[in-house]
Amino acid sequence: MSKTLIRGAKVLGGEPQDVLIDGGTVAEVGTGLSAEGAQVVEAGGKVLLPGLVDLHTHLREPGREDSETVLTGTRAAASGGYTNVFAMANTFPVADTAGVVEQVWRLGKESGYCDVQPIGAVTVGLEGSKLAELGAMHESAAGVTVFSDDGKCVHDAVIMRRALEYVKAFDGVVAQHAQEPRLTEGAQMNEGVVSAELGLGGWPAVAEESVIARDVLLAEHVGSRVHICHLSTAGSVEIVRWAKSRGIDVTAEVTPHHLLLTDELVRSYNPVYKVNPPLRTERDVMALREALADGTIDIVATDHAPHPHEDKDCEWAAAAMGMVGLETALSVVQETMVDTGLLDWAGVADRMSFKPAQIGRATGHGRPVSAGEPANLTLVDTAYRGQVDPAGFASRSRNTPYEGRELPGRVTHTWLRGKATLVDGKLT
Repeated sequence: MSKTLIRGAKVLGGEPQDVLIDGGTVAEVGTGLSAEGAQVVEAGGKVLLPGLVDLHTHLREPGREDSETVLTGTRAAASGGYTNVFAMANTFPVADTAGVVEQVWRLGKESGYCDVQPIGAVTVGLEGSKLAELGAMHESAAGVTVFSDDGKCVHDAVIMRRALEYVKAFDGVVAQHAQEPRLTEGAQMNEGVVSAELGLGGWPAVAEESVIARDVLLAEHVGSRVHICHLSTAGSVEIVRWAKSRGIDVTAEVTPHHLLLTDELVRSYNPVYKVNPPLRTERDVMALREALADGTIDIVATDHAPHPHEDKDCEWAAAAMGMVGLETALSVVQETMVDTGLLDWAGVADRMSFKPAQIGRATGHGRPVSAGEPANLTLVDTAYRGQVDPAGFASRSRNTPYEGRELPGRVTHTWLRGKATLVDGKLT
């Protein structure tokens, strides 16, 4: 492979430096570097980060290729600065066997735009009644380490306990979609003032918080790792903070949309704002930002949930839940966390690369930008501001809540093991 010299980049937001990539590795970091025959990228003060890692992506393949495929989803990931994504199990068929997770893993290998690590289902068919083949999925070529019924909650406490016990044997983690099903029957949006005024079925915060409380206690009881998907309420933050103070091995994620958007947007009845868990209140949004800043919430995960046009262009009650997020995540984090002074770029690297890679045991990703490390990198023009135009998305779906909204920052380059997947904002 040829050499690439990135000149004048602010590594993790620090002072400008040069970074030399040789093959798939960072060869040297310093000032005044040169390399004969190297392709030169003039960074001009752009911020250089380790390649982003998303612990929560829906790639839809197999079964819903009308929404997304592994190829289109990884192209979207590269466009957003990601070099590794974890693909959720709610496909058709469900990724609950070694065969299905290996299929997804091989499709990721073939796509070439980023590494794809399948997430295995906790229960057979996501039905919550019988454990799936956790050990077989881990021992497969895919080497599954994260298990989740995301889209559904593992609501049975005995099943959840058994799953936590099982994954201990190979240092796995159960990622819980915290939603008590009986408390959210018919729910359409956050339960509160806005739902009462609109007459839409309310989704109470306690439906999330009660499951998190149960599961951190279960994790403590069996001495296992539990990860909380898309945490969305101020109460959930307090429970996770309490659990960590007790030494419980719990991690948590927040989505970009829960850092920015509130349930007030549902007044438009635009189904693009319908998501699971629902958009919450301004108080919740502020609590989530503070918790991400202080480390109570460990990571940002996109919950990239593509849907075809017809599943969103309909009345609110009939619309599918979810938003695409891979191509806008870093911009939303810049607006909500960096531009507000809550995080610096080193903090962003920690929440969007280092820690998600650590939680998912993604070797080769979430590594420092230093000599000898894999050249999984992303270059960000943080001074850029522009309106979001979904027509230019690499994703097959367009269900973004940010259409026409001005957001800061733009990923200009992404490298996967030294190979450019995005150059000057265009996929290679």
